[in-house]
Amino acid sequence: MKTAPRITKETVVGVLYGGLSNEREVSLRSGKNCYNALLRLGYKNTVLIDVSENLTEDLKENAVEIAFLCLHGKYGEDGTVQGLLELMKLPYTGSGVLSSALAMNKPLTKRVLTAQGLPFPSSYVIEEHESDNFDQFIKTLPAPPVMVKPLNEGSSVGVFKIEDVSELAGCVKDTLREFGGAIVESFVSGQEITIGVLEESHVSASAGIGSHSHSNGSAVLAHTGTQLVALPILELRPKSKAGFYDYEAKYTKGMTEFVLPAELSEARTAEAQELAKKTFRALNCSGYARVDMIAGHDGKLYILEVNTLPGMTDTSDLPAMAEVAGISYDQLVERILLSAGLDK
Repeated sequence: MKTAPRITKETVVGVLYGGLSNEREVSLRSGKNCYNALLRLGYKNTVLIDVSENLTEDLKENAVEIAFLCLHGKYGEDGTVQGLLELMKLPYTGSGVLSSALAMNKPLTKRVLTAQGLPFPSSYVIEEHESDNFDQFIKTLPAPPVMVKPLNEGSSVGVFKIEDVSELAGCVKDTLREFGGAIVESFVSGQEITIGVLEESHVSASAGIGSHSHSNGSAVLAHTGTQLVALPILELRPKSKAGFYDYEAKYTKGMTEFVLPAELSEARTAEAQELAKKTFRALNCSGYARVDMIAGHDGKLYILEVNTLPGMTDTSDLPAMAEVAGISYDQLVERILLSAGLDK
């Protein structure tokens, strides 16, 4: 059962950012934004920590009491850092070890969610140890258009849309060599949408505990329960040459038209938001997450992936959805902070 800390404006919050993944640059931007927001909110003992092999020492040297995770991709969003923080008994934001690891691995995400009846595009997986069967694998694939993706990356790193069969084998081989595995997914024609889900805490004020004394009588915020809230749906209309919401479209201003709320019927909107919450629960996510989907022209919804530490940059989706829901960037950051915990 998740245990939640009590947090005051005196709490030492460590914003963990940067790291070692291919999404380092995005993480740096997310971290700096969240760090500045926490300072504006009055959490004056907030520190920035660029994650490296010295993370344990850095956390101890800074006497960090809460870890605010702004890490994206491998060695941060995949359960590794979460496991370390659990061992250190240091509360952190975002999902726990198992949920993070599952969501980072696209085939395992699909296996868990489809077992519960949740919809995905058809897909085919090959890993490095199966490379001897490469030619046979290629023969089993559907005709393009298809999406070729790494097994364990985010931010659309290494994702390609293949429309010519002559390019398919080469793209899969390159992905297999660079990332150790590839997933080939049938392309679904429709609207690209994304839905933020917040685990909304019911918060009460109580007496302070922890390493700081509170002789000034300042209140401490503590959890009394949670419920899930699906944010307004964001529709993404990328302008990049790739023909889908790729890395360039995600992190370059002006490269994507954002339709918020998405141009969906009221019934389809409710269906997609409920599916996002079901996905959150099925993976046992915590705090917040973002679920990417396709609202297919065939009238069906398809889950693409789950992001357990969504971007918090100036161009990121989650803050934009929150703003339409009446939640400012700083308010969103504080909600995330107050959802921190252990034993997730």
